[in-house]
Amino acid sequence: MATMEKVPMLAEGYERLTADLKVLRDERPKIVEAIEEARAHGDLSENAEYHAAKERQGQVEAMIGEIENMVSRAQIIDPATLSGDKIIFGATVTLIDDNDKPIRYQIVGQTEADANKGRISYSSPLARALIGKQVGDDIEVTVPSGEKFYHVEKIEFI
Repeated sequence: MATMEKVPMLAEGYERLTADLKVLRDERPKIVEAIEEARAHGDLSENAEYHAAKERQGQVEAMIGEIENMVSRAQIIDPATLSGDKIIFGATVTLIDDNDKPIRYQIVGQTEADANKGRISYSSPLARALIGKQVGDDIEVTVPSGEKFYHVEKIEFI
């Protein structure tokens, strides 16, 4: 049974999910139309269009269910309303790595994460190691590429 835990996300992540949900719901009638058209071609056992449309229908329904579940449990967090001296969800953190190079990350929801854009999921190893830390703290985290060491330089809520 699925848990009813809240799914933290930023407002833009929520908006992106609801937009994706609308696109998928709009695709439903087109899939049904494709299935009906393929059915009209006769023998379903060797009808590739029919099987492809049915497979797509299954994928779309699964994605709709997954997104509806996340949207219904969404806890929208606006980082601008947060404050404090500890790293929490929504915080933008400036770290100094072991090469004295500054790196900046925002801790976001799983669907919003994009490390290339400086956004890491709250469930990632780095974010889990950062949450609860303060400016001046040093952390060690095990990531797929090995052990990493960071110094917390700055915490912002923007």
